[in-house]
Amino acid sequence: MTSSGPATYAQGMGRQNSLTRGPALVTAPEADDKLPITVVFTTVPATLAALRDAAILADKLNARITLMVPQVVPYPAPLEASPVLREFSEHRFRVMAKDACVDMDVRICLCRDPLGELRLLLPVGSIIVLGGRSRRFLPGKDARLARGLRDAGYEVIFREME
Repeated sequence: MTSSGPATYAQGMGRQNSLTRGPALVTAPEADDKLPITVVFTTVPATLAALRDAAILADKLNARITLMVPQVVPYPAPLEASPVLREFSEHRFRVMAKDACVDMDVRICLCRDPLGELRLLLPVGSIIVLGGRSRRFLPGKDARLARGLRDAGYEVIFREME
């Protein structure tokens, strides 16, 4: 992380867009008593599967779903410079929410290290759902992210893909 601090922007389905930089990374959600479930974006197919699982869980627990999208910014670029256009990302995740038939908030965070960023943004003990490939011998980056979150004290549900 650089001294300029990470930048995130939150975009809720049907809600107002906002861009937040600095220490206040994620603004407080509306005053509701719903349990938060966070789905971490990995790949489109894996995330769609994770969203479906999270929707079933959210329905049973009366919870709300937030899709966290860590976008890695390479070191030569300033942390505020997204490698992908904001409008493209917003459209992409709107379509994903529609395809999954899930009502959710989307938070796109610009970072250098996804695990470190998620540890900064989410309180310990949060329920996190993510999908990815699980290999027998060498775990992939999605499985390593799930293990790192589990080791940091989060409740992680890993949706294995083939």
